[in-house]
Amino acid sequence: MAKLVSKTYGEALFEAAMESGEDRAGEILEEISAVRKILADNPRFDELMKHPGIPKQEKLQVVDTVFRGRVSEELVNFLEIIVSKERYRDLPAVFDYFTDKVKEQKKIGIAHVTTAQELSDTQKSAVESKLLETSGYKEMEMYFNTDASLIGGMVIRIGDRVVDSSIRTKLDSLTKQLLQIQLG
Repeated sequence: MAKLVSKTYGEALFEAAMESGEDRAGEILEEISAVRKILADNPRFDELMKHPGIPKQEKLQVVDTVFRGRVSEELVNFLEIIVSKERYRDLPAVFDYFTDKVKEQKKIGIAHVTTAQELSDTQKSAVESKLLETSGYKEMEMYFNTDASLIGGMVIRIGDRVVDSSIRTKLDSLTKQLLQIQLG
């Protein structure tokens, strides 16, 4: 259900931003980043907005007081809609959906690369270059992690696509093949 809510509201915000032009979506994305920071720095605000005993009208007044003049009218109005529809809890997922849509529209890929050992800067650049060359994205946001259990190789995840060339996966596959031979 939360996925449907985030898609519905995130899509509505994206379409509203695109009606004002491609640059507007990027500007709203920057504002969303600022709103996320405000929310992260003020956990009491989050508690207040989620509290069931506080009337909706008071929550709307708080949103207006905190955000009007600090972010665009569009985003303030959007936040007020989210609060009035009692969807504040879904706000992080809505923002994530919007962020993904803007990055997709701007052809910015997000890659999570996991290796057994830390990569050098040269190796990281080579991986990024290869991904840009093969993926069709104009730009990549790269996130590198290490996991010693991979033994060697790497696992690359871009969206819902995964390329797993780790030694651990190859060994697991080989083990399954050998067990099938013994059983067969």
